[in-house]
Amino acid sequence: MLRILLQYLLPLLLPFLVYLAYVALTRGRAAGWLDNAPWLHLAAAGIVLMAISLLTWGLLSGAPPDQVYVPPRLEDGRVVPSTTVER
Repeated sequence: MLRILLQYLLPLLLPFLVYLAYVALTRGRAAGWLDNAPWLHLAAAGIVLMAISLLTWGLLSGAPPDQVYVPPRLEDGRVVPSTTVER
């Protein structure tokens, strides 16, 4: 659940949260400030941040390309965890 929040929701909602904090600090509680919000720019920034986080997560996680995944197996009644080995 934490991974879903950090990988998908936080990058998508971060521009909206930063904008809301900025407006709250600079304008206070002025009427109609949500009507004039740059929704399209905020959504685009959120999508860009989410794409960057997904690409980063995909490139930094996982086994190196020169290794092969060996699934978990049962040896002598014990489960041997999965590993990656050199080709």
